[in-house]
Amino acid sequence: MSGLIIVIPTFNEADNIEAMSDALLQLGLADLSILYVDDNSPDGTGQIADRLAEQNPDRISVLHRTGKLGLGTAYITGFKWALAHGAEAVCQMDADFSHNPESIPDLLEQSGRTDFVIGSRYVPGGKLDEHWGVGRILLSRFGNGYARTILRMPILDITGGFRIWNRRVLETMPLDRVRSNGYVFQVEMAYVAHRLGFSHYEVPIYFEDRRIGQSKMSFRIQVEAAVRVWQLPFLYRDLRSH
Repeated sequence: MSGLIIVIPTFNEADNIEAMSDALLQLGLADLSILYVDDNSPDGTGQIADRLAEQNPDRISVLHRTGKLGLGTAYITGFKWALAHGAEAVCQMDADFSHNPESIPDLLEQSGRTDFVIGSRYVPGGKLDEHWGVGRILLSRFGNGYARTILRMPILDITGGFRIWNRRVLETMPLDRVRSNGYVFQVEMAYVAHRLGFSHYEVPIYFEDRRIGQSKMSFRIQVEAAVRVWQLPFLYRDLRSH
């Protein structure tokens, strides 16, 4: 494998991954391949992913983990696998269609001009699902503003999980030190890249609410985010621009 590898963590996404695989493969990007990192989903997601991989052995791969080990470690595992399998760029995205596969060509176009690209809800042209309630919109905006302010970051959608990383960025980053497991994982990765001096670009996207299944957000994940943001400047105080 080479080119662009899409890393997608899964837990109970049996109703989504076949349609997601079809949507990605139909983009017409010859060097695109998919890696599912499944956390032993009880709904059979892993078995469906295995079947898809058998049908598309050159385009789809699956890593099975022993249990629900968390989003952050799933991505780190997937990133390392992608690098080991020759990826020149690595895309991270959700399995539930909140990140539209059709936006990938736009992100990929910009990835040749910068070190990492973020599909952004908060740059001009970006948009949140119109069905979100006011409370959820305010929580999302507050979370972004909270992290940006504490970390003094120039990224508008610092919690966004739709990104393309160029190979040399992931090779340079100390991935084994990234310990966040909820959505603050996105903040930590962006902060580390920023500390190392890597450039970024935000591409406007429409963030759709998940079509099928239940959100993985929990109070514990929110608490982790609130605390972890304050820890990051101390934990990475040794990092300097590459």
